[in-house]
Amino acid sequence: RGTKAKIRNIMSAVCTHAVRYGWMATNPIRAVRQSAKRERVIVPLTAEELQRLFAELGPRERTLVLLDVPTGMRRGEVLATQWCDIDFKKRTLNVRRSIWQQHLGPVKTEESEKTMPLDDEMITDLLRWRSETPYAGEQDWIFASGRMKGRQPLWPEAIERNYIRPAAERAKITKRISWHVFRHTFSTLLAENDEDVKTVQSLMRHANSNITMNIYTHAVSSKKRRAQSRVVEMILPQEKTTPVAAGVA
Repeated sequence: RGTKAKIRNIMSAVCTHAVRYGWMATNPIRAVRQSAKRERVIVPLTAEELQRLFAELGPRERTLVLLDVPTGMRRGEVLATQWCDIDFKKRTLNVRRSIWQQHLGPVKTEESEKTMPLDDEMITDLLRWRSETPYAGEQDWIFASGRMKGRQPLWPEAIERNYIRPAAERAKITKRISWHVFRHTFSTLLAENDEDVKTVQSLMRHANSNITMNIYTHAVSSKKRRAQSRVVEMILPQEKTTPVAAGVA
């Protein structure tokens, strides 16, 4: 819906320009209504659910999800990553491109093209996977398709459907799993850890700070609810149970 709304607004701007210069009598797009509201509410995973998921994933999928979640990368970005994009000494990852339907292209926004930090555990996992995969050259895809002899990366829909969702079922996770859920989970965990808005925006590579604020507000609201519940628990008198007298049935 968000993409449709953006297209509608661009078309309306073009038609308004045409009306201004007399090329069109009216702007027909003004009558078109398109909501940008999400069709489905995204529910992020908890840290405990992620731990259970990692326990059920194979080496390749574990490395893939571990690279994806703590960077907040979009699915096209993580699958378009090559080994040459990682600097193992500096522990950084260069996000330079994205892939869609096996067609390489630029990342979503100028802000998306950034150098991301990599934690030591992530580096260890990547090195372990590099020692196992037959496609470990600098120009190879980190998550290359074996069926395609490494000529192209894995398909995101296939790996989600065939590996990640079954692992989530085995881990007894009932929430809907998707690549965007992983990205949303990262942003929510950052906010819940009291990271400042600027840090969250930088790590998520949001072009618009309003997007960050919406996520941040959602996370902070849940923290406020928990804090309030703790106070209520403190101030309400504890219910006293009357001890049963000895010999009384």
